[in-house]
Amino acid sequence: MSRLPRIALALLVALLAACSSGAGSKPDALDRTLYDYSGAIRWNNFEVAWDMVDPKVREAKPLSDFELERLKQVQITNYNLVASVTLPDGRIAREVELGVVNRHTQAERVVRVREIWRYDEEAERWWQTEGLPVLAQDR
Repeated sequence: MSRLPRIALALLVALLAACSSGAGSKPDALDRTLYDYSGAIRWNNFEVAWDMVDPKVREAKPLSDFELERLKQVQITNYNLVASVTLPDGRIAREVELGVVNRHTQAERVVRVREIWRYDEEAERWWQTEGLPVLAQDR
């Protein structure tokens, strides 16, 4: 293969790669959203994490002041992704282990939660459809 076709092929491959993962692509939006969500959970900023929950879920199951206060009684010490899979309908399912410390007793435990993420074409963003993790021990 002469030099010119090789250069043209390399440029074509680079152009196709750039088009498939542009700044506004769904995978990039998912990465940013997951990073922001996991950071909000890690830093116990449940109000920010709540804003990433699907508006339909927030409307159907509003977060009460009582539930928010319960979440503030724990400290998240770990957020580890265990598994992630793309579902046939394009949603993303993730299994996450959270290290949780009760602020009053200092007892630590691990809670496994499932996150389902769906892409909203109209809003051009990802929503978490499972709600905030249930961290109360009595549930």
